[in-house]
Amino acid sequence: MSSHVLVVDDEPSIRQALKGILADEGYEVSLAPDGVRALALADEEAPDAVLLDIWMPGPDGIETLSRLKERHPGLPVIMISGHGTVETAVKATRLGAFDFIEKPLDMDKILLSVRNALELSRLAEENLLLRAKSEPPLLTGLSPAIEAVRQAVAKVGPTDSWVLITGENGTGKELVAHAIHRLSPRAVYPLVDVNCAAIPEELIESELFGYEKGAFTGASGKKRGKFDLAHKGTLLLDEIADMSLKTQAKILRILQEQRFERVGGTKTIAVDVRVLAATNKDLTAEIAAGRFREDLFYRLNVIPIQVPPLRQRPEDIPALAEYFLSEHAAKTHSEPKTLAPEALEILKAQPWPGNVRELKNLVERLVILSAGQVITSHDLPAHMRQTGQAGPVLEQALGLADYKEAKSAFERLYLERKLAEFGGNVSQTAEAVGLERSHLHKKLKNLGIKAERGED
Repeated sequence: MSSHVLVVDDEPSIRQALKGILADEGYEVSLAPDGVRALALADEEAPDAVLLDIWMPGPDGIETLSRLKERHPGLPVIMISGHGTVETAVKATRLGAFDFIEKPLDMDKILLSVRNALELSRLAEENLLLRAKSEPPLLTGLSPAIEAVRQAVAKVGPTDSWVLITGENGTGKELVAHAIHRLSPRAVYPLVDVNCAAIPEELIESELFGYEKGAFTGASGKKRGKFDLAHKGTLLLDEIADMSLKTQAKILRILQEQRFERVGGTKTIAVDVRVLAATNKDLTAEIAAGRFREDLFYRLNVIPIQVPPLRQRPEDIPALAEYFLSEHAAKTHSEPKTLAPEALEILKAQPWPGNVRELKNLVERLVILSAGQVITSHDLPAHMRQTGQAGPVLEQALGLADYKEAKSAFERLYLERKLAEFGGNVSQTAEAVGLERSHLHKKLKNLGIKAERGED
């Protein structure tokens, strides 16, 4: 995708000369004879850099520079003048000019300045992306399951292959994508994340491909889309299965051709992106149900990586918990707390339906609510403590000679855990365990279990 340079000069010969030189270097070039037209083109076309003459009729270059910087603060502007003075150069610099070049123009110097301005603009854009989303941590753990993921990342990262990352919610699919990007030759360019599930259907095309001014109500100017922003870098299509079939068809065409048109535009834009896709759904089942295109699946599924759920790697919980404790301490500038061994054993026994994300949220909650520096089993939620006690209760029940007593012991443990899971809500618990509410009430009464809440 070529960069776009706006040339502003009242002399037609200079405009044409600059256009020829820049076009030969592969740049897209727009021309403006004065400041008024320059401001209009900057709003309409969103150029990547501006070459701006100082002495022009109407608003001069200094005034035009000031207005450009008000409307487009990050736009690099190179000033050119045949009557330059130190005072003028200083004023332009204070207003945010990137460079100041005197006439007669040295074309090599012009091209060097444009290249430097565009590189600065690219770095600033990447900086914004990084600040908006801080670099996620590396994959943590020593289990065979997570080690297999790390090995796959190490092999595929340095290549340009496309990757389909699957796994339950909260397993760390996004971390895998970032790890792949960090190992790739594209790491100097941004990784642009698109959450396909979070963008409304009617907006997803404009988010992905951008739009031209006037493309729809509220489109007051041109906007670059995610594909534009990911040029030479990596595009992560997160929750890819949540796209409609109509959008999937458009995505497939663009992924194949690496070309697209902005919404409301007619110009074809070519990009160079590496695509990573992630989903928590079984795409084979989605294809069978007619909700996902089979051809798109085969286009994305070049290298599949399955991220294991946390329940399949409980041995990683101590390392993950320690990482989250240290992370929270660093953010709050406090001494990191620790987890007592018995508390860790209880955590390792949990099913973790929310996976690593659930563990992270729990650790943060424990750090805030626990009184001491050591987080004990008493600080854990009640339903987790009961889960952790399942082993001793099982042993006790197996030691009972009477079948009815053993059955009651198991039943009591099961219902206590389920009640705790739903905050004491009898109606929700009854629905979850497949019992009538009245039947559950009777069982709870017979077992001597008190519910904390009713039918909230």
